[in-house]
Amino acid sequence: MRDGMTPGDGQPEKLDRARGAADGNVEVLSDEKAMAVIESLLFTMGRAVAAQDLARVLHTDPGRAADLARRLGNLCIEEGRGVRVIELEDSFQMCTDPEMYDYINALIHQPKKYSLTNVMLETLAIIAYMQPVTRAQIEKIRGVSCTHPVNRLLDYGLIMEAGRLDAPGRPILFATTEEFLRAFGVSRPAELPPVPPALMEEFKGEAEKEAEDTIGV
Repeated sequence: MRDGMTPGDGQPEKLDRARGAADGNVEVLSDEKAMAVIESLLFTMGRAVAAQDLARVLHTDPGRAADLARRLGNLCIEEGRGVRVIELEDSFQMCTDPEMYDYINALIHQPKKYSLTNVMLETLAIIAYMQPVTRAQIEKIRGVSCTHPVNRLLDYGLIMEAGRLDAPGRPILFATTEEFLRAFGVSRPAELPPVPPALMEEFKGEAEKEAEDTIGV
């Protein structure tokens, strides 16, 4: 017998839970308790967790689970916590407040993760707005090879291979990742601002200049 416990300690609660499980009943959590559970799950997993998975653990519907996760996120902001709950498509993830980055960086002495050149940003923009898209389609817009920027974006985890196009040669399709959504502060690609036609023309102009410079080397 463990110190501090007497025979029967905890037994009524255990029996109640056992009876509930046998009867097919589950504990209905209050909103506060459910948000605490969500907080612990997101903290422990360290990645995006689907609303339907949160709902399964909470024995509730995905809509309520998502609402509770959003409430938790708002609470983190209102209380000035160092963490945030972000929504990625139909999933949620706990991450640090962007304003805390310098403090974290001071502790771990790591440089900023991304160093995106204009060429990489242009390539990423094309993928983000046209996804899923093939390498050939990207090159048609930019007018030059995109092998290097695509490979670097893959290394950074901002894009991923998203299957193959049902066409001769079955070229690889590229799409953005959850890491892209986190890096650019949006919940889904649809939230990206529209691209002004003038900016697209600027992309093409820079691509043409890049091609001329390449030929001149």
